[in-house]
Amino acid sequence: MSQQILDHVESKSLKTEADPFEIGDTVDVHNRILEGNKERTQIFNGVVIARNGSGSREMFTVRRIVSGEGVERKFPVHSPKIAKIIVKRSGVTRRAKLYYLRDRVGKAVRLRERRTDVPANS
Repeated sequence: MSQQILDHVESKSLKTEADPFEIGDTVDVHNRILEGNKERTQIFNGVVIARNGSGSREMFTVRRIVSGEGVERKFPVHSPKIAKIIVKRSGVTRRAKLYYLRDRVGKAVRLRERRTDVPANS
């Protein structure tokens, strides 16, 4: 009974149009930031290396390289601070967590691109 109540309360805070993305995708995360009384959007782009949790507690981790250093950031999927998530490139992965990318440098960090064959109009 208590789980049903929690699910009902939690369902109100979930986004209805969740942006579809998967592990290994290169994404742009548009994050709303408040500075004083102004609001601006900051874009964090990188590879999604993990997703965990469920419901309103679902999080995803994005990793990118900034001036030779790896930077990871965790975002809540259903946060109102996340304006949108744009998938730039889909990568082929065979694992649920891509933590092995932390040890790689240079071109070894790249993932194979997932091909989506679109039938030609002929």
